[in-house]
Amino acid sequence: MRFPEHIAPGQVIGVTAPSFGASTEPYISRFDFAIKKFSEAGYRIKAGATCHMSDGLGISTSPERAARELEEFYLDDGVQAIISCGGGEMMCETVGHIDFRKLRKAHPKWFMGYSDNTNFIFPMATIAGVAGIYGPTFTGFGKPWEQAETDALALLEGKARSLRGYLRFQSPEADYEAAAKDPFSPYVLDTEKKLRSFVPRDGSLVLADKEEEIAASGILLGGCLDVLANLCGTRLDTMKEFNRANGAVAWVLESCDGNPMEIRRQVWHLEQAGWFDNASVFVIGRPLSSWQRSMMGVDQYNAVTDILARHGVPVIMDADVGHISPAVHLVIGAQTRVSAKGDGLEFAW
Repeated sequence: MRFPEHIAPGQVIGVTAPSFGASTEPYISRFDFAIKKFSEAGYRIKAGATCHMSDGLGISTSPERAARELEEFYLDDGVQAIISCGGGEMMCETVGHIDFRKLRKAHPKWFMGYSDNTNFIFPMATIAGVAGIYGPTFTGFGKPWEQAETDALALLEGKARSLRGYLRFQSPEADYEAAAKDPFSPYVLDTEKKLRSFVPRDGSLVLADKEEEIAASGILLGGCLDVLANLCGTRLDTMKEFNRANGAVAWVLESCDGNPMEIRRQVWHLEQAGWFDNASVFVIGRPLSSWQRSMMGVDQYNAVTDILARHGVPVIMDADVGHISPAVHLVIGAQTRVSAKGDGLEFAW
């Protein structure tokens, strides 16, 4: 695994839109606000034409053009890091036009994004062998910065070797209401974080005691479950080769759109495909659409634990990773120590 050089004030951050762009409100205003914040931090922003395009189907523009701009930014020596403009739905079509083996030969640089951007970050790690950051998109920086945003910049600058979870989070209901009232709203931290950790015993997973410390290490892989299940079995799926060439893998999975039944199907799909054969631990983020939901007895917990019990490793659930803010940012591809005790969670690289 290769690790890009960290960035410093005075350098250029490229912003491109391989998924959604910023062509409507509130994203245009948040895009401009993010430029202002990075400028105040000393960075120059090179915004690609795709950022404000809207002629694509489910993405900013045609998959070919979006892929071309992403590759051009990655190969541009004048750009020191790339932050994806936004998340979205159809970036799988964009990455179908990316030559990851060509990018493997290029000078590595940081790419940051989350959600739909799993389509790029995951194969960059598993095919190109380059680490990336599962963190905010550019419009995600388009609000007054709090700890989560400063943590993300600290990762890019190499000032953070570990990150801890946050004490409180913004419930999906509060998120929607706040965004409707004010696109620049700070987080409405209305809910206290409570982890649910499971440990293997006698072939099953049982709820861990709050005083029990869980610790495991491995190469950090994962991202948005919606995307990973879609990539599985395509030409971008090299997990069997990756597992053969590497050791333990610390998996981090989070769901955006899936209901509990779908999450269970997706986890089963990846498990049956052999993706988790080297698993040392699973960290499961708070699921956006399935938060506190159940369907015919399937909930956000047994959707995961029943399938993963056979691996005999800990499963840490309701982690502050993914679509319910604020989220811990992750260095995908890095050798990582994951530790949890009670409601405390830490990733150390």
